[in-house]
Amino acid sequence: MASRAKGFGMTAELQRKKDAKYDSELEAQARAWMDAVLGGNDMAGGPDQNDFHAKLTDGVILCRLANALGGNIKFNQSKMAFKMMENIGKFLEFCDSIGVPKTDIFQTVDLYEKQNMPQVVNGIHALGRKASSTGKTRHTLGPKEATANKREFTEEQLRDGQNVIGLQMGTNKGASQSGDHFGRPRQVAGANVYK
Repeated sequence: MASRAKGFGMTAELQRKKDAKYDSELEAQARAWMDAVLGGNDMAGGPDQNDFHAKLTDGVILCRLANALGGNIKFNQSKMAFKMMENIGKFLEFCDSIGVPKTDIFQTVDLYEKQNMPQVVNGIHALGRKASSTGKTRHTLGPKEATANKREFTEEQLRDGQNVIGLQMGTNKGASQSGDHFGRPRQVAGANVYK
């Protein structure tokens, strides 16, 4: 694993903020889901960011997870850095191929160099939602993914909708051409000026 300086100043502050976002409950849910899909105890252990990172760094468990969800990944058992990063990259390609949004998944360095472990946990949750919604596994992780609910309207319904003023635009109740006078009669200023 590459040895990277922890940083000082702003770099260290940003890393502390990332570490503060880490949710051990979400990690525990991800561990349980991965074990259920893999059918073993590969991810056994209490919620611990360092242990979670150590188990996933080489990418082997991730590739096995992808294969259990219908992928066909040939992965490396080698402990060489570029081989481990290649395994992680193949897992990320699998996630992309089944439709996990790129904004929900992590990058290779987030996991390999332990730069953004909260995003790794979120990425596994995103994979769990997508795998469950596409029927790749019966095990669920997190809330159910939203599905499209397309509406069909007739031409008559569309025409009727054009005559309705939406509440965001205010209301026309009580409006008249006399204007707002709040109980006072209308005053015409300067009515006797031209006599």
